[in-house]
Amino acid sequence: MGAYYDEIEIEDMAWDEAKGVYHYPCPCGDRFEISRQQLRDYEDIATCPSCSLIIRVIYDPLDFQDDDDEDQGSGEGEVKESEESGSESGDEQFEDALEKLEISEGPQVIAAAA
Repeated sequence: MGAYYDEIEIEDMAWDEAKGVYHYPCPCGDRFEISRQQLRDYEDIATCPSCSLIIRVIYDPLDFQDDDDEDQGSGEGEVKESEESGSESGDEQFEDALEKLEISEGPQVIAAAA
């Protein structure tokens, strides 16, 4: 994607502990936002909730790799999705999906009435 409004370094963004996001002023009057989880997932696009502008966040993904361990001990900010919903981890869900996967021998022909 090449239609960024700007490229901003993470150091130039402000951390909003109440919302759990980094933010940066948007020309529309609102602000671009990106969460620590998005940064951990290697997402570098911050969006403005009020307009269509986006910015690219310049950061070192290695700075956010160990956040899961730190978040558990610090009691700060975000609750991980797996803890929030009480669901299984991604690996466990993937394994369950593989167990339920059914592969048929040949192609199936499905006729639809027009």
